[in-house]
Amino acid sequence: MLHRPPPIATLRALEAAARHLNFTKAAEELCVTQSAVSHQIRHLEDLWDLKLFDRPPRGLVLTRNGQALAPVVRNFFDHLSETLETLKNEVKRDPLRIDTLQSFSVKWLVPRLADFHEIFPDIDVWISTHDELVNFFTDNVDLAIRLGEGNWPGLHSTLLLKEYVFPVCSPAFLERVGMPETPMDLMKLPLLLRLGEPSHHNWEDWFAKVGNEDVVVIEGPRFPDTNMALQAALEGQGVALARSAHVCDDLKAGKLVKLFDLDYLSNVFYYLVCPTGAENTPKIESARDWLLSEAAVAQAQYDKISGPNSA
Repeated sequence: MLHRPPPIATLRALEAAARHLNFTKAAEELCVTQSAVSHQIRHLEDLWDLKLFDRPPRGLVLTRNGQALAPVVRNFFDHLSETLETLKNEVKRDPLRIDTLQSFSVKWLVPRLADFHEIFPDIDVWISTHDELVNFFTDNVDLAIRLGEGNWPGLHSTLLLKEYVFPVCSPAFLERVGMPETPMDLMKLPLLLRLGEPSHHNWEDWFAKVGNEDVVVIEGPRFPDTNMALQAALEGQGVALARSAHVCDDLKAGKLVKLFDLDYLSNVFYYLVCPTGAENTPKIESARDWLLSEAAVAQAQYDKISGPNSA
């Protein structure tokens, strides 16, 4: 049977009286009279048909009923206070909403966010991922990281990272099959393909850039996105065509090996994008400065790994 909820003032009276075991001290804390506290406790006892306090000549004693109910009421007020504080803090904390490609988010952005949170503890980062271009005016996004040429009408863009394209595989795979001597030797190995590979990132383009025209890659496992193809390469299943931003950390850690010094500069790069006029708002400016700093470190790491032979 559901009981009618008591007035909040009576619950406060019960919590304070149970803590102090004294109606007078409870009344002082609640800024009411001692008789008001006593009346509120009587009202609860009548409402619930339960005796909550024994009233000996000196002080108060919680009954078994009171001992069971007082912690429940105390937890209610504690949880209410904590929840209200959390909600108020959320209103005060203005999150930074970043939208980007899922592959870039997983392989580059998310692994670096701990550093951002340490530097900017008052900025909560909310990440969304889309393959298509986000609409800033309908999708509630502050900043996007886009792959393109940097020219989006009505939007402010800043170059974040250049993109280099090259084949990679795991050390274990390389030990098993041997180091290929020429790019065409890759045709004898399992090449990991993306379903519907984008025009700016495919095996045919790479072979053409390194001097092997008219190569058509048909055979090989196919994956729906870049992350899966790279994971297959990490597991030693074949050779994946990688973009530098996605594999720089794995190359540095020795989890992947770059094949040949024949990578080529892609015709699309990563840009930081926001509505024109919003680029100097404090949270976007802070995020942009941090992202550019991280990108400079990543570029230096890539240059160290690759040397000066990029095509």
